[in-house]
Amino acid sequence: MSNKIHFIGIGGIGLSALARFLKKNGYDISGSDMKESPITKSLKSEDIKVNTPQLAKNIQDQDIVIYSAAIKEDNVEFIEAKKKGMLLLSRKEALPFILKGKKVYAVAGAHGKSTTSAMLASVIDGSVIIGAESKQFNSNMHFAKSDNMIFEADESDASFLNTNPHVAIVTNAEPEHMEFYNYDLNRFYDAYRTFLKKAKIRVINAEDDFLSSLKDIEAIRLYPSQDIKKIKTIIVEGEPYTSFVLKDLGTFKVFGVGEHIAINASLTILAAMTQNSLEDVRENLKNYKGIKKRFDILEKNSRRVIIDDYAHHPTEIEVTIKSARKYARLLGLKKVVAIWQPHKYSRTIDNLDKFKECFAGIDELIILPVFTAGEEKQSIDFKKHFKNYKPLFADTVINVNNHLKIIKNHQAIQDLEDGVIIGLGAGDITYQLRGEL
Repeated sequence: MSNKIHFIGIGGIGLSALARFLKKNGYDISGSDMKESPITKSLKSEDIKVNTPQLAKNIQDQDIVIYSAAIKEDNVEFIEAKKKGMLLLSRKEALPFILKGKKVYAVAGAHGKSTTSAMLASVIDGSVIIGAESKQFNSNMHFAKSDNMIFEADESDASFLNTNPHVAIVTNAEPEHMEFYNYDLNRFYDAYRTFLKKAKIRVINAEDDFLSSLKDIEAIRLYPSQDIKKIKTIIVEGEPYTSFVLKDLGTFKVFGVGEHIAINASLTILAAMTQNSLEDVRENLKNYKGIKKRFDILEKNSRRVIIDDYAHHPTEIEVTIKSARKYARLLGLKKVVAIWQPHKYSRTIDNLDKFKECFAGIDELIILPVFTAGEEKQSIDFKKHFKNYKPLFADTVINVNNHLKIIKNHQAIQDLEDGVIIGLGAGDITYQLRGEL
């Protein structure tokens, strides 16, 4: 395999992890993106050549060009690489080369796969490629001289079918990204079925509607309502942890809040026990410190907690808000404020009825403009659909010297000074909350 590899869209969370991994494996890596970002800055600090914006001249003498799912065939670098006869691979087409020869622990699912992958990385020694930044490694990639590979397997474009799982873990199989599957449920579920059949060992949440139906596939099955007991949230040195009892394996403690954390941890434990001892798994699980943008506590004092969360699907938002309410009660804070940046018009429209319900229990809802993710603008009457919450509509949120301000028409219309304040979305709200925009 050739030595020089260029990534178009290297600033994305998925592609940047692959670039980092190949860099550690001795390849000469370059990349480009439309604009500079915290990720591109970080890549540069790791001695990876990154150019912004994307220009034809960035394609020089590289041997392979790998491009993200967001890149279209009219991209100037894509056109130049094709003109020069370079080997062009989409992210998913590159996976067999990247994962070849590894003992892959592949984690898939609509919700919880990043968290479960990061938990698994805390208990199994190996390299790690995930679609989020683990606080244990301060990166979306960790390199280890080991055959083991913990890999977050993506169903959004069926790229998980290009993996070679030794162990396949599926957290759930709720329909999502249905536009890729032409809104065909059979096609969607067949992809999951094929993914599981590729693995030697399978660990599944057997209470998921689809996964519970797979009677013909041998698997280690977790039945959360039966197998997980005594779930409770505890505060350890000011940080939230979940304590629970799993089957007859005893008590475990893991960073985070909520029943979903116990489920993700339980899948992690059952998968890790195929390689490590029970007591090693129990002890190493304590290394998990959370992941960036997943119930990520940015600031905490006696009056206010600011949390950044990637939740962008109604199911994820509902679970995250329940966790925020529980955390608020434990801290004695009286209200929960949600700042929601809808992600993609298609997702919002496809799930509108569920979005209208998932904010139940919050004290205040602030709605930001839709983060388009490259989609054409569509009409959604947010005032009508979300009127029950009496939402505040704003343009952005800014963090200036730890003063969180809601901005409308370039004017501050509200200061958020107390309660649990949680930002929700997969767009740039994470940078708004952190004062990085």
